[in-house]
Amino acid sequence: MMITKQQIIDALDKVRYPGTGKNLIDTGIVTADDIHIEGMKVSMTYKFAKANDPFIKSVVKASETAILTYVGKDVDIKGNIDIEVPEQHQLSEKQAILPGVKNIVAIFSGKGGVGKSTVTSNLAVALAQAGYKVGLLDADVFGPSIPKMFNCEDARPILEKVGDRELIKPIEVRGIKMLSMGFFVDKASPVLWRGSLACNALTQLMRDANWGELDYFLIDMPPGTSDIHLTMVQTIALTGAVVVTTPQQVAIADAIKGIAMFLEDKIDVPVLGLIENMSWFTPAELPNNRYYIFGKEGGKKLAEQLDIPLLGQIPLVQSICEAGDNGAPSASEENTLTGEFFKEVATKLVEKVEYRNKHLSPTKKVEMK
Repeated sequence: MMITKQQIIDALDKVRYPGTGKNLIDTGIVTADDIHIEGMKVSMTYKFAKANDPFIKSVVKASETAILTYVGKDVDIKGNIDIEVPEQHQLSEKQAILPGVKNIVAIFSGKGGVGKSTVTSNLAVALAQAGYKVGLLDADVFGPSIPKMFNCEDARPILEKVGDRELIKPIEVRGIKMLSMGFFVDKASPVLWRGSLACNALTQLMRDANWGELDYFLIDMPPGTSDIHLTMVQTIALTGAVVVTTPQQVAIADAIKGIAMFLEDKIDVPVLGLIENMSWFTPAELPNNRYYIFGKEGGKKLAEQLDIPLLGQIPLVQSICEAGDNGAPSASEENTLTGEFFKEVATKLVEKVEYRNKHLSPTKKVEMK
């Protein structure tokens, strides 16, 4: 069997670079001059624009599979693809990650469906309305919802020159700078990435974006405890974490696990407080009535049990759901009951952050072995 360059090129034509959707030849990652054939051995060099490109490993794997499938299963290709990247300028630790951010707060939940993203969005709006400079990172890579809640699903961030670097320019809505994987993928398509790729992409949204000067950087974490949570505490020094739960005992049980993760000795991130969401149901026609659909004060009791501040109890109100679906978080509505709920929670969060900064040493990045 004789292998030709054209066979290799035809096989690579079927491999798409996830960042653009184009094949490897059109993107310039590989050219005919980069392909070398010696009998059954095929070697080549791939040229990537960035040393931290999160798609390198997946592209190499897909290329090997394509060649073995379309050229021949006996082709010696595995381990013969070299990677060439430009020399990466080394930044100091202070410069590398969020240098202009004063406070970084991770907002998490033990399980999905408790309204964590709704609470995070409204907190960001309430803080911005109070005069703070706010950034919002949607770290739920596999289920990003922040773009929907701010009615900017079709936004596409661009690169801008900052000094000698090209950085992602966050989308700005209602005075809040935000980034989400939802801006980079088709909203109707699932993100089928392994944990390492998701973590690399998330790190890039923090490190390679022009966040500028911020008073508060809120991170909408995915539910549960995962690779992304560990990557976060290893990459940046969190000011603290806030847990969101409903009063339901199932949600409480999972919230306890999440709290334990942040308070674990090796991680040691202060838990600034707990927010009980969907505390009671109040129908619009009966604004003074309260129906405890998910149980009564489960989150409040948990906060007392663990000696964690209760930042607030948010009712289950139809207008909060509708506002999120319409891309206008309830906190943006002035002189409304729901707006006041989130304003009070934001005020308490600021108080807890200021107390934490005054009485505790700065959090350090986690060194995991």
